[in-house]
Formats: sequence, structure tokens, C-alpha cells
Amino acid sequence: MLDDFLMRAALAGVGLALATGPLGSFVVWRRMAYFGDATSHAAILGVALALALHLPIGVGTLIVALAMAGTVSTLAARGWAMDTTLGVLAHSALAFGLVAISYVPGVRADLSTYLFGDILAVSKQDLAFIWGGALLVVALLVWRWQALLTATLNEDLAHASGLNPDRERLVLTLALALVVAVALKIVGALLIAAMLIIPAAAARGLARTPEAMALYAAGFGALACLVGLRLSLWQDTPAGPSIVSAAAVIFALVAVFGQVRRG
Repeated sequence: MLDDFLMRAALAGVGLALATGPLGSFVVWRRMAYFGDATSHAAILGVALALALHLPIGVGTLIVALAMAGTVSTLAARGWAMDTTLGVLAHSALAFGLVAISYVPGVRADLSTYLFGDILAVSKQDLAFIWGGALLVVALLVWRWQALLTATLNEDLAHASGLNPDRERLVLTLALALVVAVALKIVGALLIAAMLIIPAAAARGLARTPEAMALYAAGFGALACLVGLRLSLWQDTPAGPSIVSAAAVIFALVAVFGQVRRG
């Protein structure tokens, strides 16, 4: 069954949604959308590093994403104005990455793959990396769930409970870096943040508890991947943007349903 490229693509999309659903919920709660952009844009620099040093793409991406996550987490802990700082870091990382990757022979023609993803080209090895990374992120979030929630809701309460909000922020940034490395092959650097934010934003309109929102977000993300793949196959459209478009439609439908229910 795994010899079928569509089955591999579907499994890859579901694996990605498993991680982006709960993690995206924290991104929405903490208003970290721009942080997701900064980390995902830095992934292009990781691609250049991997190609230059003949490393697996996932390894190079993870190294740079972790470096970016650590940098942002450190600056946030020191009280930097994060909206401006993240804007500078996001666009600078993308620009440096595009410049660096242009020096690697034979890569320019494949640049769109790294920017917008190529889920239909996912191999068995990629699938193992995606699911391994996704399960690691889920395990990390389950382990730190209550502490992360407390630090997200109220940092003073977190201090009173013996928690370190900076440490919990670092846990989130590390998880986000891992998701970026996992998702690059599927939706590309420019669309990763959309898969973190849109399903979680849709889930917020339906969920009554944080746990329900995380589950809804994972479900909406998986549905968007499957619908986007179907659309890509039917209309011969790019798979990554089709997945994000499907997520946007799900968000719109949930928003309309919420308005009707409240009316």
C-alpha cells in the first residue's frame, strides 16, 4: 500500500496535522504567528546548509530552525519588542537563505519545492521522519501540557506554581523548530505557518476546552491535507497551496457555522 505515492502523501499530511494541531493551538493562544513565520523562513537557510555540507535536508533544516528558535526565545526573555524583531529575523533569514542556496549548483530549478513543498514526492524514508518528528512533538506537548497551559494563561500564576515561563516558552520554540523541519517537504517554508495557524483558528470557534481545541485543530488539519490532495489530483494544482486553500475554506465554513449557531 505504501508503494502508492498518494497513500504516502496522505499519511504524511495526517502525520503533519497530528503535530501542527496542538502546537498551532499554542501559537494562536500566545499570538506567536509571526514567530512561526520567522522559524519557517529560516528553514531555507537550513536547506542551503544541508546541500553545501551534503547533509540530509531535514537535518540541516532542524539545525537552523533550532538556532532561530533559540535566538527568538532568548530575545523574548530579555524583553525585546518581538513584532519588529521577528519581522527583521523572518525576512532576513529568508533572504540570506535564498542567496545562499543560489550558490549551490543545480538547485535553482528545485527552489519552488522548498518554498511551497512537494508532498507528492514523499518517500518511505521521509514518511518515517515526518511521523517520528510528529510523535516526538506530540509526546513533548503531552508531557508539558499543564505547565504550558499555565504559563500561557498567566505568567504570574506560573511563577506562583513553581514553573518557569521562559522554560515553557523554550519548549514551545523547540517543538516549533521540529515541526518546521518535518513540514518543509510537505507544504514548504512559505506555507508552514498557515498550517499551524488556520486549523487552530478554525478550531477555536468550536472548542470549549483547550484539549478539545487541540483535537479539533488536528482533525481540521488532517481534513485539509486530504481535501487538498484530492483537489490537487482533480484540478492538477500545486499540492501544498491546495492544502492550505482547503484549510482556509474549512476556517470560513466553521466561521459561518459559528455565526449561524450564535444567531
